[in-house]
Amino acid sequence: MKKVTLLAISAFLTHQAYSQAELPPPANYTRSRAITTGVPFLLISADARSAALGDQGVATSPDAYSQQYNPAKYAFAEKQQGFAISYTPYMAKIASDISLAQLNYYNKITERSALAASFRYFGLGEIQKTNDFGNPMGIEKPNEFAFDVSYSIKLSDNFSGGVAARYISSNLQLNEERESKANTFAVDVAGYYESDRMSFDSFDGIFRAGFNFQNLGPKISYTEDSGSESFIPSNLRLGAGFDFILDEFNKVSVYGETTKLLVPTPQEPKFLDLNGDGELSSQEANTAISKNNEEYRKIGWASGIFKSFGDAPGGMSEEIKEFTWALGAEYWYQDSFAFRLGYFNEAEEKGARKYATLGAGFKYNIINVDISYLFSTSKVQNPLDNTLRFSLTFNFGQNYAKY
Repeated sequence: MKKVTLLAISAFLTHQAYSQAELPPPANYTRSRAITTGVPFLLISADARSAALGDQGVATSPDAYSQQYNPAKYAFAEKQQGFAISYTPYMAKIASDISLAQLNYYNKITERSALAASFRYFGLGEIQKTNDFGNPMGIEKPNEFAFDVSYSIKLSDNFSGGVAARYISSNLQLNEERESKANTFAVDVAGYYESDRMSFDSFDGIFRAGFNFQNLGPKISYTEDSGSESFIPSNLRLGAGFDFILDEFNKVSVYGETTKLLVPTPQEPKFLDLNGDGELSSQEANTAISKNNEEYRKIGWASGIFKSFGDAPGGMSEEIKEFTWALGAEYWYQDSFAFRLGYFNEAEEKGARKYATLGAGFKYNIINVDISYLFSTSKVQNPLDNTLRFSLTFNFGQNYAKY
C-alpha cells in the first residue's frame, strides 16, 4: 500500500484559503480566513445518496443514513428497520489505503419513535515511523472513529425531534515512545418537518424541512499541554426540500441546504510597536501572533458557539461568507431507479470548496444500492475529486409509508 506522511494527510484534512490582509503583515506572517477544527472527518459525507446531492441530507427524505445529517428523520422512516454500509476512498490519487467506512442501523420501536446507531471509521493508511536519523522505527496505522446513538420521536403528525450522543476518538499524533490518543464526546439536537401530501393542478407534492445543531461538545486535545485543545466541528445545518409527485411512476425532488461551523473565527493579531522605534521587529510580530493564538485557545467550546455568529473580522459581510450552501435534485422512476445531481459552494476566503456531484440508485425488494461521483469546480484540489462512493442499504420489517 502506498505510504503517506501525516503532514500530507493534514494538508488535505484542513481547508485552507488565502486572502490579502487589510494592512501589509510582517514577512514571516501568513494569514488564512478559513476556520480549522480537529476531527474534520465528522463532516465528510459517507453515503453515496447524500454525496450525490451535494453533500446534503438535513431535509431529504428519511433513509438509513439520516444519523449523520438529521436523526429526527428516523421517526418518519417508511420501514421498521434499516441496516446500511458505505465505503468512501479518500485521497485516492496519492494513496490507496485511506478510506472512510460507515455502518448504520435504525429500528422504529413504535410507529412514532425510533432508535438508531452508527459507527464511522476513518483509516489513514500505514505510516512509516523514523527517528531523527531517518532510520525505520516501525509502522503505525493512525485512525479516527466515532460511535453514536440517537432517539427520535414524532411530536406531532408532521414534526419530529431527535437527539444523538457521540463518542469521538482520534489517534493521529505519533510519538517515538508512545501513541497519544485524543477523545471527546458530542451531542446533536435536530428537528424535521414533513407535510401531508398536497394536491396541485398537475401534480402532488410533499414539503420537507429540517435543522440540526451538530457535534456540540468539548474541545479535543492531542497533547497533555494545557491550552493545546482544538475545537471539534460543531455545525449548524438548515435545509428544505419539495417532492414533485408527477404520477404513480415519476417523482422529482429538489433540495437546498446551508451549513455553518459553530466555531469562532480566528482574529487578526494586533501588531504593536512595543519599543517605540517606529518599526515592527520580528520579536514584536511573534509576540503579537503568540498572544492572539493564546487568546483564541482560551475561548470555551460553549461560548465559542455563540461567538461564531458575529466574530468575523470583516464584519457581517464576512460572517455571511462562512455559510456554505448546496443544491440537489433527485429523480425516481417507479420507486426503483434514481438519478441525482448536486452542487456545493464555499466562499473563496473560507476554504474555496466548490464541486458538482452526480449519482444513481437502484432499489430491488429490500436492497438499495447507491453510487456517487464528485468533480471539483475550484482551483483548490479536493481529496474526493474523481472518486466513486458506494452505499448498500437493507430495509425490512413493517411498512410505515404514509401514502
